[in-house]
Amino acid sequence: MSKETNKKITIKDVAKEAGVSISTVSNALNNVNVLHPDTKERVLEVARRLNYTPNLNGRNLKAQATGVLGLFLGAIRGPYYGELSDAVNRACQEGGYELEIFLSSDPSHILANIMGHRVDGAIILNSAIGPEQEQILKNQGIPTVYIDRILVGERSSSVVFDSHSGGEQAAKFLLELGHKKFMYIEGVSDNYDSIERKKGFFEVLKRAGITVDKDYILKGEFERVNAYNAVRDFLESGKPLPDAVFAANDLSAIGVLEAFRDGGVKVPDQVSVMGCDDIETTRLVSPSCTTIRTFFEKQGIIAVEQLIRMIKGDPGELITLNGRIIPRDSTTAKD
Repeated sequence: MSKETNKKITIKDVAKEAGVSISTVSNALNNVNVLHPDTKERVLEVARRLNYTPNLNGRNLKAQATGVLGLFLGAIRGPYYGELSDAVNRACQEGGYELEIFLSSDPSHILANIMGHRVDGAIILNSAIGPEQEQILKNQGIPTVYIDRILVGERSSSVVFDSHSGGEQAAKFLLELGHKKFMYIEGVSDNYDSIERKKGFFEVLKRAGITVDKDYILKGEFERVNAYNAVRDFLESGKPLPDAVFAANDLSAIGVLEAFRDGGVKVPDQVSVMGCDDIETTRLVSPSCTTIRTFFEKQGIIAVEQLIRMIKGDPGELITLNGRIIPRDSTTAKD
């Protein structure tokens, strides 16, 4: 990390480092087609190295406030994102703020929008933001709430699900039903909730003296179609059925239910299936799906409340949301 990240880098700093005029830097950053390609690339390289982010909303500099909060997402597909975004928007309105949603996987673009005075603070659910970007936001004192990792400081809060506990609850619930042979449908490999959910689930099984063969750990990637295809491939392999399946989220669990249905496997008579999140569809599928309620709406509301607190000067904190099991028709006791 360069020392420059500890202070606000200006366009003058970039011009001096690159050996060009301020207007040349401005032209390069704004993609004005008047520069030699080599000059443009040199300026952009210096700007990246110095972590320079232009002020994208200069008219707000005097007030030092925009009245806007930013929600930075890496994806919008699936029920979680819709419910979360709606809750964040309603909480912003109640708190006197407007909401702007940014969908990007480019770290420099995300930082430019956060640090360029487009927003007064950021709520981040985006794997494109890594340790380097986290440090820059910390050094710049940007109020930031993370909802996909634990990172707490003077200007940063985290509002996360206790996914480790959720995995433990799922394993205990299925063990209490008498199941002994398990299948696990993984989520996204680098996702906080996916990692913690899997850890909790397997730690309980290990304490019960149960191991899960690698052939029974399938990749669902939090997607219905991926889970469906993984289970159909498993069924075609002819391997013995598990007693129970725990999927890392409900979309994956629904894919499992569909794959078993199409493969002639009866749920829950032959296999119990359990998901996590309690999206609306879990109540509508047949059989209705046992799950763990994780409270999307509550997470969004608390994230906004935490962000507004930090904007007003309060320090950041960690808020952990506990889930609870919702038993439905897709699970039953083992004979």
